[in-house]
Amino acid sequence: MTRPIVVTVGMRVRLRKLHPCGSDTWAITRTGADIGLACAGCGRRVMLEREEFERRVREVLQATAEERSLPVAGGSKPSAKAGA
Repeated sequence: MTRPIVVTVGMRVRLRKLHPCGSDTWAITRTGADIGLACAGCGRRVMLEREEFERRVREVLQATAEERSLPVAGGSKPSAKAGA
């Protein structure tokens, strides 16, 4: 089983197949059990189940500022103790 993808509203992703308009880039508009996506080419909105979304994602193109500041899932930050 693969690791779940951390998704936030505003992230841009590239999916495996092209949309009929010719674009393969999507913006995430909703998260939860279903993921809301808006096509970057034509603006069409679709909903995908999370499992289907995770299978179709090829790469994350742009993360929001909040996403960049979050630790990687399963990772841990080293603790900085004073005087150590």
